[in-house]
Amino acid sequence: MFEYDQDIVECLLNEDEDFKRLYEKHSELKQKVKEANLGTHPLDDFSLEDLKKQKLMLKDRMAAKIATYRSDHA
Repeated sequence: MFEYDQDIVECLLNEDEDFKRLYEKHSELKQKVKEANLGTHPLDDFSLEDLKKQKLMLKDRMAAKIATYRSDHA
């Protein structure tokens, strides 16, 4: 995730509590989706899709913060 913006992600993780919260929640959901796909954390299809949507929403919010940081520090 955000491989090309790793320096910005590191800065935001250290400087922006909201970004850090989003990042941690995204990581948590990513792990839950992975476990559901492996069958170690069984979920019905609706719940799994909901987790994926939440994860994507968080990723979009982080991407917006990265874009703002990039434009502010250009």
